[in-house]
Amino acid sequence: MKLGELKPAQETEKRKRVGRGIGSGLGKTSGRGHKGQKARSGGGVRRGFEGGQTPLYRRLPKRGFTNIHAKKYTEVTLTMLNKSSKEEVTAETLVADGIISKVNDGIVILATGNLEKKLTVKAVKFTKAAKEKIEALGGKAEVI
Repeated sequence: MKLGELKPAQETEKRKRVGRGIGSGLGKTSGRGHKGQKARSGGGVRRGFEGGQTPLYRRLPKRGFTNIHAKKYTEVTLTMLNKSSKEEVTAETLVADGIISKVNDGIVILATGNLEKKLTVKAVKFTKAAKEKIEALGGKAEVI
């Protein structure tokens, strides 16, 4: 370290000295105002207290939350599509072939695995990679 590399120490804020006379601006009531719960020693309210109103942590349900409007899709991978016996694949043909057991709110095609044959796939949703893999083999990915 050289003399020219010296830097001043980081400045620290002086702590407030309350109750030290009227001229300090924090004399007499020491910045607490006049009377009331917050003016007393040890006064104040606990965390989460809302003035007697039932607090938020007691108003909310404690055992999780299920969105009743959420759509539940059945996930179908490209590997599963290989087992299909038909050229045109829909949710109904997959159930008929025993590949999936339930349709729920529709099927979504995922790009897991590789597709080995040309297929026309009709589904509610496709991942981008799945659509590319289907079309690369000359198949069609149709959104219902």
